Amino acid sequence: MRNSEGVLNSLAKHSKLSAYKYERLYRVLFNKQMYYVAYQRIYAKPGNMTPGSDGKTVDGMNLVRIEKLIQSLKDESYQPQPSKRIYIPKKNGKVRPLGIPAFNDKLVQEVIRMIIEAIYEGQFQNCSYGFRPNRSCHTALAQIQKTFNGAKWFVEGDIKGFFDNINHQVMIDILRERISDERFIRLIRKFLNAGYIEDWKFHKTRSGTPQGGIISPILANIYLDKLDKYVMEYIQKFDKGEKRKTNKARIEYEYGKRLAVVKLKKVIDKDERKIIIKQIKAFDKGRSLISCGDEMDCDYRRMKYVRYADDFIIGIIGSKQDAQRVKEDIKSFLESKLKLELSEEKTLITHSEKSAKFLGYEIYVRKSNLTKRNKVGHIRRAFNKKVYLKLTTDVMKKKLLEYGALEIKTHNGKEQWKPRARVQFINNDDLEILDRYNSEIRGFYNYYSIANNVSMMSAFKYIMEYSMYKTLARKYRTTVVKIARKYKQNNVFTVHFKNKKGENKIRVFYNDGFKRKNPNHQSWLDNNISPFSITTTSLVDRLKANVCELCGAKDGNLHMHHVRKLKGLDNKKPWEKHMIARHRKTIALCPRCHKLTDMGKKD
Repeated sequence: MRNSEGVLNSLAKHSKLSAYKYERLYRVLFNKQMYYVAYQRIYAKPGNMTPGSDGKTVDGMNLVRIEKLIQSLKDESYQPQPSKRIYIPKKNGKVRPLGIPAFNDKLVQEVIRMIIEAIYEGQFQNCSYGFRPNRSCHTALAQIQKTFNGAKWFVEGDIKGFFDNINHQVMIDILRERISDERFIRLIRKFLNAGYIEDWKFHKTRSGTPQGGIISPILANIYLDKLDKYVMEYIQKFDKGEKRKTNKARIEYEYGKRLAVVKLKKVIDKDERKIIIKQIKAFDKGRSLISCGDEMDCDYRRMKYVRYADDFIIGIIGSKQDAQRVKEDIKSFLESKLKLELSEEKTLITHSEKSAKFLGYEIYVRKSNLTKRNKVGHIRRAFNKKVYLKLTTDVMKKKLLEYGALEIKTHNGKEQWKPRARVQFINNDDLEILDRYNSEIRGFYNYYSIANNVSMMSAFKYIMEYSMYKTLARKYRTTVVKIARKYKQNNVFTVHFKNKKGENKIRVFYNDGFKRKNPNHQSWLDNNISPFSITTTSLVDRLKANVCELCGAKDGNLHMHHVRKLKGLDNKKPWEKHMIARHRKTIALCPRCHKLTDMGKKD
């Protein structure tokens, strides 16, 4: 049996060869090593402890379960279970449907995902950043800041209900371009048609990918890769001219400076030389305020494009008519080739000096006359026509309201922000409250750390800090002043506690500042696929050991017992002590111990 690393690297070799067709892929699904790796990768996610429509979770995972799964795939009797549909709230007050697949289906989907990623990752375009290895929202935004400089218009693209409206036949036809194995294609079709259960009723899925399914993101990228390739070809036809025409107004300053320099060489008198030097500096300053190229040059056009999942943004150097034509052409392509629709209310054409919204940031092109000397000593408008990534007060307000840390009052028609106590946490201990606030501040800062105005987060921190004081004041039925006096040391909020070893420790409120992080450290990413490197599957090794980790009995069919969180264990029962001591959410048990543990009788 080939190891999974070798299988995936073998598939990836031909990824960039668009004419190459993959055959006999289905047999890869018979490789036990692939399932061992898949199990290792997904077991720790808390969602795996939520029962699917079959009522089962990851708990009780064993090697026999994998063997039965492979056997059902061999005789093609395997049929994915319909996912259990739940709804999660969105920021705009609406809800998003989410499907919870059965764990066996998650395992098979993870194996399929690894296979498909090896096949397609090398052919994806560099403009695609969503759900791809080593890429993120930050790398997408960094690419915009690096390549959209000088743009005059933005086209903000949003595909209407994308994940729900993926056409199954179009999806299958796209897969058939690279995959020549009907059994593998049939299996993917089974997942697409698996349906969902809501309020105990079965619903068929005639379009869309299973939301919450492991294969949905990679299938979405394969589907929209067609759009990426279309836009890349469109850009080649759209771009026009090698460079802009020289701005004539600038020539006058250069000519005036040249004459002044010639005159300076002939003049000896110090006072007269000072006057001429002032004139040269004035020419330099005047020239620096004028663009090198003619911004109204009709013979020069450029277009840039970045996509993250179903959201994309286009930067255009050209006219508004060019931007409108680009929008209409993309709309036509989506409707005719991919059976998708652009959302009219969210697909906007925005002038670059106003803000376009993308991935939670506001993006605009700065107009600035601030000058700075370059390495050679020439004066340049260093910030003019550069992309600016902005964190808005509106985003901070929404996040604070979401946390429940803010109340808004109106005074003389003006909005006033007031910190608010979070009464739901008053039963938590001091360290838990502090840790929660710290993690929320760090999480928000980590996402917006590449914003040009990230220092604005000091206002966010202020509200969070005093919300914490009010929460503690409510807990101890005292005042904010007394709480600050009690906990502050060297002007920093500090909580004293003892760790598991009984040592005295302290933890302080977030005090590391909000320095802007460099957004360009990963923006060079290309499609060079690094070889797949897979770590040892320690979970499977423990199951293969055939020794119960609790009673020591030798059993050839160990079950892996899982818990959602170690925090939920009370450290009283032997199996709980075992898991806490090893800091593991899993323990390999013989069937007898596992049954007693599930029944709560194993002491």
